[in-house]
Amino acid sequence: MMATTERPRAVAPSAPTAEGPRPLQAEIAQSRPFSSTAVEAVLGIERTGDLLQTAFAAALKPHGVSPTQYNVLRILRGAGEHGLPTLEIGHRMVTREPDVPRLIDRMEKAGLVTRRRCTADRRVVWCALSAQGASLMTVLDPIAEGLPVAQMATLSEDEQRTLVTLLDRVRAGARL
Repeated sequence: MMATTERPRAVAPSAPTAEGPRPLQAEIAQSRPFSSTAVEAVLGIERTGDLLQTAFAAALKPHGVSPTQYNVLRILRGAGEHGLPTLEIGHRMVTREPDVPRLIDRMEKAGLVTRRRCTADRRVVWCALSAQGASLMTVLDPIAEGLPVAQMATLSEDEQRTLVTLLDRVRAGARL
């Protein structure tokens, strides 16, 4: 018996609403419908992430910190007084940063973090939050806590929980 391979079924493109193009389609001025709901969803996630990140960057800018630098400060605060090796910071980042050592260099020059070489393994550099970095976090915390609440205000608590669950599932599937 010969094995047959099943051809994937065609996915219906995203249909415009009665009022016209769907919101993302209109936002990005795309005249044709999306090829699939999956494509529309991924582009919607990317577009939404960009809008959220842009707003966060604008809120942090007056304090001289980027979202990536805030992420490092948040990670180091959570690590406690001993800090973390540079490589571990990279693994814990919300968004990938290709050159964590250079990022840490800039933050050390700004007085936000401290570094020390591991005595047991000179290849390892430990980073910790400096007193200045900890002080800055007390200023940034209300921004980092308040902005997402405002950004998510159009969704109920239950809808936010559902969104979190769905995004967890998408991330798990994206790791295939």
